[in-house]
Amino acid sequence: MTTTTATASGAHTATPALPTDGAHLALRPLPAGQARITGGFWALRQERNGRDAIRSGYRQLEAAGNFRNLRIAAGDEQGEAVGPIFMDSDVTKWLEAVAWEYGRAPADDLLELQREVTALYGRAQAEDGYLDSVQQVRGGGERYTDLEWSHELYCAGHLYQAAVAQHRATGDTGLLEIATENADHLVRTFGDGTAPDGTPKLHDIDGHPVVETGLVELYRETGTRAYLDLAHWFVDARGHGIIERAGGEPTYFSDRVPAREATTVEGHAVRAVYLAAGAVDVAIETGDTELLAASERQFADMQATKAFITGGLGARWDWEAFGDPYELPTDRGYAETCAAIGGIQWAWRLLLATGKPVYADAIERLLYNAFLPGVSLAGTEYFYVNPLQHRDAAHRDENRSPAHGRRGWFDCACCPPNIMRTFASLDGYLATTTDGGLQVHQYATADLGPVRVETGYPHDGRVVVTVTEDGPLALGLRIPAWSDTTTVTGAGGEAVPAPGTLHVVEREWTAGDTVELRFDTTPHRYVADPRIDAARGQVAIERGPLVYAVEQADQQGFTVDDLTVDATAPITEERRDDLLDGVVTLRVSGSAPTQHEQPAWPYRRLDEPGGAGRAGHATSVVDAAGPGDATTDLQAGSPVTATAVPYYAWANRGAAPMRVWLPLRR
Repeated sequence: MTTTTATASGAHTATPALPTDGAHLALRPLPAGQARITGGFWALRQERNGRDAIRSGYRQLEAAGNFRNLRIAAGDEQGEAVGPIFMDSDVTKWLEAVAWEYGRAPADDLLELQREVTALYGRAQAEDGYLDSVQQVRGGGERYTDLEWSHELYCAGHLYQAAVAQHRATGDTGLLEIATENADHLVRTFGDGTAPDGTPKLHDIDGHPVVETGLVELYRETGTRAYLDLAHWFVDARGHGIIERAGGEPTYFSDRVPAREATTVEGHAVRAVYLAAGAVDVAIETGDTELLAASERQFADMQATKAFITGGLGARWDWEAFGDPYELPTDRGYAETCAAIGGIQWAWRLLLATGKPVYADAIERLLYNAFLPGVSLAGTEYFYVNPLQHRDAAHRDENRSPAHGRRGWFDCACCPPNIMRTFASLDGYLATTTDGGLQVHQYATADLGPVRVETGYPHDGRVVVTVTEDGPLALGLRIPAWSDTTTVTGAGGEAVPAPGTLHVVEREWTAGDTVELRFDTTPHRYVADPRIDAARGQVAIERGPLVYAVEQADQQGFTVDDLTVDATAPITEERRDDLLDGVVTLRVSGSAPTQHEQPAWPYRRLDEPGGAGRAGHATSVVDAAGPGDATTDLQAGSPVTATAVPYYAWANRGAAPMRVWLPLRR
C-alpha cells in the first residue's frame, strides 16, 4: 500500500496520554507546546538522548535486522526474518521517540529518518491493513494463531502510540494512516459479533498487553469510537480463561482474574502494568468508575507489597515477574527498566483521573530510581534489569546480566527505545491544568504555560516558580512525601504545608511574582518491612527523592560486600560537581574487616564466637586491607567511612560491587 505524508505543521513538545474533552478527569495535561524543560538535570539527559541515543538507535535497528524484516515483508529484499517475534515494536518505540524529539528539538535529519521508516512500514503493510513483519515473513500466511506468544497486537499497540506521537509532534499523517488501517482491521477481526465475511469475530487476546493504550490513544486522535470500544473489550476479556484454554499460564499473562476484580498485580511485570495503564485509559474515556477503583486498589497493593525501595517493579528473573507479597530480593531483583516505564505511564493516568498527589510521588520515585538507572550518563548504554546489589566477582552470564555493565543493545531490545521515548516525552509529565489552575508535579527547570520553574533539583531542594502572566491563577505545588518540613514563601505570605499534599496558592498575580519552595533534603536511613526478608537487618539511605548506593569505585581499603554501617552516626554531605555529572555524595560511618575471612562453612551457632569455626570447619584468611585478628567476627573489623552516590549513577565507572541495602553493625 502507499501512504501520504503532510508537511510538518510545526513542532510541539510531548503530550502523551491526551484525553478527550469529554473524558472523566480531575486534571488535564498541559496543552501541546506549553511544557518545555529548559535546563538543569533533565535537560542534560534529554540533550544526550536526542543528540546521541536516538540517532544511534537507527543504526542499532539496522544492525539488528529490524528494518530488514520490514524490507523483506515489503518485498524489497529476500530472506528470512531475524530476531524475536516482536521486532517491529522496537522500531515503533523508536519512531515514537523520534517524533517527540522532533517536537522538542526540530531537526531535518530526524524528519528524514521518520519519513524513511514510515514509508517502509507503508510498503510492508498488507492490503487489508494487517502489519507484523516477522509474522508475515515466517507465518506462511497465518495470523493470530498463537496470540499468547506472537505479540501481533502488542506490535500494533506500539504502532498506534508512535503514529499518534508523530501526528501530534510533526503534523505528518503517514504513520497515522497506516495505524488506522491496521486498527480498522482489528475492529473487523476481534470482539463480539461477526466479521464482514459473516464468520464470528475472534474472541482472543494478546499475551502481551499494550494494544489497549494504543487503541485509546488512536481514538483520542481520530475520534473513531470503534477503537475505544475494542480497547474496552480487550480489557474486559482478560481473566476469563482465554489464554489458559490456549495452553498459557494465566498468572503470567495477567489473565487469571478480571481487571475489575483483581486486587493486586501479578505475573510478568511489564505485561501487568501496561494492562493497568490501558484499563485506566478506558475508565477515563468511558466513565467506568468500577474499573478505575479496581486500578487504584491494585496500584496501592503493588506499592505496599511488591515495589522495591527504588520503585522498581518485578522481583523475579524467572518469567520477568512480580513475586509474592514482600518477595523483593536485592541481588537477584529484576526491576526491568520497561516495567518502571510502564509504572510511570500507569501512575500518570491515575494522577489525571484522581488528582491524588500519591501518584505524582510514585512517578518521581520511579523516574529517578527505577527508570534512570537503566541508562548510562552518556545516554547510549543500557541496563535491562536493575538489581539493588552487585556482588564482588559476579559472573557475567547471560546477555541481560548487569555484570556486563550497561550495554549498547540487547538481543531482546525492548528497553533502549522505551528509554528513548520516555526521555523525549518527559516534558509532558511535569504539570497539569484545571479550569483556572496549574499544578506542578515534577520539579525541573522548565517553562510550564503561565509559570517558569528554576531549580537545582534533585540535588538541591530549592525551587523558584515565577508567574509569567498577569491574572488569576490557582497555582498547585506538590509537596513531596519525603520532605519533612517544606517552606513556601512569596505570593504574599509564608506557609509550611504537610508532606504528600498539593499546596495551592490562589490569587491575582502580576507577571514576575515568585514563589519559593525549600524542601528538606536531609538524608535518612530507611528500614524495610520485616517481611521483606532480603532487607531485614539492613538500612537504605535516601536524600530528597534519590535512593543512594555504596559503590566500590568510591571506597578505599575494604570491599563493599563486607561493609556494615552504624545505625545512628551522622551522615555528612558533599557536593561533587566533578563526579558523575555532578552529585551530592553521602558519607556514612561503618566497619569492615581488615582481613577477609573465608570459612570452610559459612554458618555458625548464634552463641559461638565468630571466625574460627567448629572442629572440621577450618577457615582461610585472605588479606584485604592489612594485618588483623583472623578470628574476629566479620561483623566487627576496623572503622571505615563509606561514600554513597545516587543509585541511578552506579556502574558508570564499571560494573563494580554495589549495594543499596547496607547491613547494620551489631
